[in-house]
Amino acid sequence: MSAAQDPGSPRPAAPDETAPLTLPIRVRWWSRFSPRPGWMRLRASSVAIVQIVVAATGAYAFATYILGHPAPLLAATVTVSSLGLVRDARPRRVLETVIGMIIGILVAEVLLLVAGSGWWQLGLALAATLAVARFLSPQPGFAIAAAIQSLIVMIIPTSSPMLRLIDGVVGGIAALLVTALIPRSPQRTEVASGEVLFTRFQSATDTIIRALRRGDRVRAQRGLEKARALQADIDDWRLTLESGMGIARISPFLRSQRHEIARHQRIWQAMDFACRNLRVIARRTVYLVDDRQPRPVAADLLADLGRGADLIAQSLRDISLEPVAREALRAVAVRLDPAVVLPDSTLGDQNLVAALRPLAVDLLTAAGMSGEDAAHAVPRI
Repeated sequence: MSAAQDPGSPRPAAPDETAPLTLPIRVRWWSRFSPRPGWMRLRASSVAIVQIVVAATGAYAFATYILGHPAPLLAATVTVSSLGLVRDARPRRVLETVIGMIIGILVAEVLLLVAGSGWWQLGLALAATLAVARFLSPQPGFAIAAAIQSLIVMIIPTSSPMLRLIDGVVGGIAALLVTALIPRSPQRTEVASGEVLFTRFQSATDTIIRALRRGDRVRAQRGLEKARALQADIDDWRLTLESGMGIARISPFLRSQRHEIARHQRIWQAMDFACRNLRVIARRTVYLVDDRQPRPVAADLLADLGRGADLIAQSLRDISLEPVAREALRAVAVRLDPAVVLPDSTLGDQNLVAALRPLAVDLLTAAGMSGEDAAHAVPRI
């Protein structure tokens, strides 16, 4: 009998058991580059581009046709440098940048009058500008903006002293005007930042939940890493909120957004605390699941809190969901008594449930409940 007919011989593997799940597909090199990221960047920067174009051309035209300046280079460069394409377009930041550039222009103009032009005068102007700028502001960008304008003044000669200082002032005023009259949709930007935070908060929460259900220490460690990484998203949302509120305060077209941005600032503050408490929960989870035992009760409670957080995320665009989020979170908060939900468990397991209590309070506060009422929503222990 042949080996193929011998029942004791190993059965050859079927072709589908050894074939790879996916096969490589050859694509042309240009197929690897998608235009989508570029279009998204262009869309996000469209208002900023309009701001820069209007401010620069307006300042240049004013300095040329109204003031009669022959080549108002700095009127245009000051507007471009002060506005930029960054999301932080707060009037205060724009004003600080404008002041830095005007300081650079002023220092260079004074040195030109006193010492003339040349290589050592250029170095002296640059050193003096950087020293003055660093003394006045802790922001590195402030000093660099001042230094660049100082170099332009020293390198490009002119027959009219202090004329470029006036051009710089014109450019700064134009930048501030377009910040108020052509605002950069601050609410849309900050809502997008908030949604990124909530998405990653939910991802960290889901990872911790799976670790609790499976008793998986590796997954718990991954959840802790995700929870720690949330601080960058917290800081990013704070920056966009501050920028949005600053623009809404001076723009006559965005006054109606002040209340909504203020509501989102309250949510941000509560979520800042919630992310810190999530890190505490993640650390305790890493310690507890070292025994590889599942903890379904704690996982279910954390999952219910996560669903409440998702409702808060949706309320960023729809305020009517705030009461729904409050009631959903209140229903979880009243159950967070470790002695009741885990009467026969270890102290470590009860401490994990106890760690969910501050998280519930923070999420209730984010959903619009006062801090006092949120603290009373959880049972006393």
